[in-house]
Amino acid sequence: MGELQYSEVQVAAAQSNLTAIAPYMFWLMFRNVASDGFVFEDPENAHVLSQPGCVLASPSWENSATNVTQDYVYNWTRDAAIVAIELAAGTVPTSQPLIDYVQFAQICQNSGGDFDLGSFFINGAPRNWSDQTDGPALQTLAILQLFSQLDAPTQTLANAVIAANLNFLQGAYQGETVNLWEEETGASFFARAVQLQCFQAITGNTLEIPVPGWLSTAIPWLQNALQEHWNGQYYQSLLPVPTDKTPYDPNIDIVMAAIYGAVPVTDTRLLATAALLRSQWADPASSYFYPINGPDQQRGIGPLLGRYPGDLYDGDTDAQVGDHPWAVPTANFAELCYRLASAITAAGTVPLDANSASFFSQAGIGAQTTPAAAAAALQSAGDQMLQAIIFHSDHLELSEQFDASTGYEKSVSNLSWSYASFLSAVRAR
Repeated sequence: MGELQYSEVQVAAAQSNLTAIAPYMFWLMFRNVASDGFVFEDPENAHVLSQPGCVLASPSWENSATNVTQDYVYNWTRDAAIVAIELAAGTVPTSQPLIDYVQFAQICQNSGGDFDLGSFFINGAPRNWSDQTDGPALQTLAILQLFSQLDAPTQTLANAVIAANLNFLQGAYQGETVNLWEEETGASFFARAVQLQCFQAITGNTLEIPVPGWLSTAIPWLQNALQEHWNGQYYQSLLPVPTDKTPYDPNIDIVMAAIYGAVPVTDTRLLATAALLRSQWADPASSYFYPINGPDQQRGIGPLLGRYPGDLYDGDTDAQVGDHPWAVPTANFAELCYRLASAITAAGTVPLDANSASFFSQAGIGAQTTPAAAAAALQSAGDQMLQAIIFHSDHLELSEQFDASTGYEKSVSNLSWSYASFLSAVRAR
């Protein structure tokens, strides 16, 4: 009898309790958070050590696996903020990781790089990377979530970090940015939605954080700007629409704008976009269909979702050679289902119209479906997506992507955002 290996064991996804699995995901994510006693060394840059509060996007670098030439041993502002939100909602034994996060955020702010630089070395020094204006907004939202768990000196520091972010965003929110996928520049639906969420959260805060007067102008401006992305069929990710990647829409960052930003989950234009996203990867008739979604449907799990149609980044190399599903988009779509189920339960009505009909039809919901039955169907749809993530995980460890044909994990391993998106979805159930 051969030696038992975890790689030869698969989780019985349909029989597994998502809430019971979440704590394992939390501690797998927590392994990527540096502290004063848990220090990382940059594998590419000698003598560069992590500062407390740094969040590794992934511990993978180009020599850590024979088939991966990507280096994710950096702190991305966006990823770190999303992880910090889960730390604040989770079971960290003390508030020190939250304190560390705020202190590291200020180190990055004061590093001398562009204020909205998207990624930093693990010691907080600026690296050669693109500027992304969603980062300061997400960082502010994260700090608001954890603020009450900070000690008084760190709350003072947090106020300073937030004030600096808002000062920057005042001059940036009407401009263009490098987008979520770090590929294109334009007016980003995701960045605008996140900035709007940030501004609304600051305006409504009860933490005695000062509310700048200019927010009363910025909020309606962003609300109107988001509507400009609707083309009659779906929300467009960027304006102007990129011409070097055709098609770039429908793009999953529209769904992500509802998870991390201020787009209501009951927005039927959002749901129209979500229906197109699901069908392009789950419908066998689609030219973008992921083959793994076929056998997964027979298993009663899935579908797994990707970023946008015709995506060619395979996560292993810089060669544009393949399109594969990701854990983050799949978990975010599941969370959309959960949040929508809760909204339907609270309102006692289903937001069904000509725009949203296709989305609800995919979950078996029609005009005669009661709100209670619709909420149950949406919860089941979300569960099946998270179950697919579990089924294709490596003993719960989550990479960035799954192979579109085999379902095996690929790209960088132990992606912090993959764990955080799973945890966020489970909290929304």
